[in-house]
Amino acid sequence: MTSAEQQSASTHPYESLRPEVVLDALAGLGLYGDGRLTALNSYENRVYQAHLEDGRAVVLKFYRPGRWNDAQIAEEHRFAAELAAAEIPAVAPLAINGGTLHHHGGFAFSVSPYRGGRQPELDDFEVLEWVGRFLARIHTVGAARPFVERPALDLQTFGLASRDWLLEHEMIPLDVQRDWEKACTEAFEMIALTALGADTYTELQKLRVHGDVHPGNILWTPTDRPDGGPHFVDLDDARAGFAVQDLWMLLSGDRAQRTAQLSGLLEGYEQFRPFDRRELALIEPLRTLRQIHYSAWLARRWQDPIFPINFPWFGTSDYWKEQIQMLQDQCEAMAEEPLYA
Repeated sequence: MTSAEQQSASTHPYESLRPEVVLDALAGLGLYGDGRLTALNSYENRVYQAHLEDGRAVVLKFYRPGRWNDAQIAEEHRFAAELAAAEIPAVAPLAINGGTLHHHGGFAFSVSPYRGGRQPELDDFEVLEWVGRFLARIHTVGAARPFVERPALDLQTFGLASRDWLLEHEMIPLDVQRDWEKACTEAFEMIALTALGADTYTELQKLRVHGDVHPGNILWTPTDRPDGGPHFVDLDDARAGFAVQDLWMLLSGDRAQRTAQLSGLLEGYEQFRPFDRRELALIEPLRTLRQIHYSAWLARRWQDPIFPINFPWFGTSDYWKEQIQMLQDQCEAMAEEPLYA
């Protein structure tokens, strides 16, 4: 292999996504930017705000190559369109030239209207109640039909597959690998006893969920403005899962604080949809799976130049020692009584 070929092989696809490529993709849809282009905060995909000559602002999302196929992205878009049709404030891609998914320069991309806002004040009971109402409405739509192409969020996909990939690719230093694998095994044994470990029918209902409802994916606008309140962005992680997946990441603080926050969310949620309290036992197992999946996510993305820059602490022995301690802590948390509200 020549040096030029080696350089080409080591170049990450996103390095070719220069501003002129983004604007050319937009122009190919008949939308013409006025030259203002701002990169928005996103590690998984590349997302840009563009101002158009007609005065509008739009957001372009260039999907990470190799993560989702076109059919899986199309399911995300259909879900977003269903939510918008139900007058739920979720930002859906624009239909342009008969479709919402487009291709340019080797990338799949979408264009959405720009929506501003700030993170919600989750220590405000009224805000929590409001968010809970919309989550219930999202889940009502999500329960209407299943995902066909998108995977489920469960022990296999988030836990076992992540562990196996990390071990197969020798991402964990040998001095801590045995202890980390042991901590994973103990955690997985506990998770396997829950609905997340069941590969057969469970009484708990799975449905299409947003999958990544954290404060950064809820944009709040003042309630005295038209369409004020929360709106939900970024359905990129939408999967089949349990309703509690879209609640637990909004909880923070000590047990009393989390209980109060959960009470606010469910007060609003149950105005529109019943919530099965048995799902509360899945909060700590879901937190544990997310922790393991996050390590695998970082490792899988390490060839993307922005990851070593933004996560320089990842991969060291100290990092994995912290992960071992966190997994041990999670085993203790999973053994405790679940939250109840």
